[in-house]
Amino acid sequence: MKLWPRTLGVQLIVVTAVAVFLSNAVVAMWFELGNERLSENELTERMLDRAASVTTLMSSIPPKARATATEALGGRLWLFRIKTGKDAVLPMTPEEAALAARLKAMLPAKHAKLPVSVHFREWKDDDGRSRSPAATAIEMTLPVVRNTQLVATFIRPPGPPWPAEIVIAAVVAIIVASAAGAYIARRVARPLSKLADAASLAARGETAPHVPEVGPDDVRNAARAFNAMTDQVSRTLDSQRQLLSAVGHDLRTPITAMRINLEFVDDTELRDGLLKNLDELQELTEAVLSAARGAGGESSRQIDLSSLVESICADLDDLGEPVVWNGHAPAPLHCRANEVRRAVRNLIENAVAYGKKAEVSIQEVHGAYEIVVDDEGPGIPPEDRTRVFEPFVRLEGSRNEETGGTGLGLTQVKTIAEGHGGKVLLEDRPGGGLRARLSLPRQPAQRFAKETP
Repeated sequence: MKLWPRTLGVQLIVVTAVAVFLSNAVVAMWFELGNERLSENELTERMLDRAASVTTLMSSIPPKARATATEALGGRLWLFRIKTGKDAVLPMTPEEAALAARLKAMLPAKHAKLPVSVHFREWKDDDGRSRSPAATAIEMTLPVVRNTQLVATFIRPPGPPWPAEIVIAAVVAIIVASAAGAYIARRVARPLSKLADAASLAARGETAPHVPEVGPDDVRNAARAFNAMTDQVSRTLDSQRQLLSAVGHDLRTPITAMRINLEFVDDTELRDGLLKNLDELQELTEAVLSAARGAGGESSRQIDLSSLVESICADLDDLGEPVVWNGHAPAPLHCRANEVRRAVRNLIENAVAYGKKAEVSIQEVHGAYEIVVDDEGPGIPPEDRTRVFEPFVRLEGSRNEETGGTGLGLTQVKTIAEGHGGKVLLEDRPGGGLRARLSLPRQPAQRFAKETP
């Protein structure tokens, strides 16, 4: 629903205001209908009493004076006239008949055998037009003497509008309730918003700030649990990085010693084979350490993504690699620059190694920068495009002994992309080959200027 607010605070205010409005409307209608019923009974009783009183008066004055008397007794809401002729009663509805019976009971006993009738009809002005708003006329025909009737017409105006006090009270109640809802929403929504921002930073691999443990107990407990979790995760990651660094250092030392000792091996074929194995071991060690570093630890800063990608392409071109860079305007991005550089370089080197050449460009789509790397290789089957991001996975159809590889390059790219809140996709390139898309969310530079240490 497009009109429904998305934030918790606004939803709480809207729901509170609507609930107060509906409750006030129902209560006001209930009392109004009750008052209307009481007023209806009182008005009906007064109407019948006056009609009966005027009929009794008409029967006690001379016939010649009756016309003048009826004219004098009339007013804005009452019209009286004398009708002569045979007493005749038109058909009446049950409600009209009930009023007629009540009216007949109020007349003197001498009129007990004479007919009384009551009819409802819409009242029209003298020019024949109905009044707006509509008014109802109650026409009562009562016997004065035999063959002489009094026709009393009561013009009942439409009911009065709701008192202004009810409307004012409802508006004040809505304002007060909305203010209370806004206060509660502020106490709930602000800590939750900060908790969401901190969780987003943690998901991107950045250091999550300490969330204030304020608000209602439920929100405070959630913030306390999140702070404890991030502290534990930070300690675990620090321990992991220290362990990997120690392992890497410890592995480099025996690898170097083994290289030195191999220089004293006389068998050339044996020495070359062992050196090759040591090269693979050292490459694997460096790749594992690089992948671990890609999971976080570097501080974010503002960079020009276009310049960074261009420098990578220029470095590889200087090394004689077939890399083509399609220029792009400055692309400001807040990120961990070394990680992004490593991810982009991995994609380009993969394209060169397995796809003959790399054509690199930057696109701006849906609030993100996409670094697009195209190659002219055999591509990757759709069923393998998810599996290649798993550690140590190598597709034998596209890799061989000459290209080498540890199977960690795309794993690093995926880890770095997700650490920045982005993603990496592999798809078929129009005209043949593989297209890799590294998507990194764009965010306003002004927002991050204050956050950058």
